[in-house]
Amino acid sequence: MTTPTSGLPRRDPGATGRTYPPPEPRPGAPSRALRVRAAGGWERFMRRAEARQESEE
Repeated sequence: MTTPTSGLPRRDPGATGRTYPPPEPRPGAPSRALRVRAAGGWERFMRRAEARQESEE
């Protein structure tokens, strides 16, 4: 008995060369650039908070 996919050609994702643009954000949703900037700011904030805690001890 053969496997069900033995007669089918193998497809690689993206083999057609088509590229899909990133989805548009919903109205009122923050853009990707804003989310990236916010994540960087949050990391800096957390590092400063940890440094303050260590200096108080």
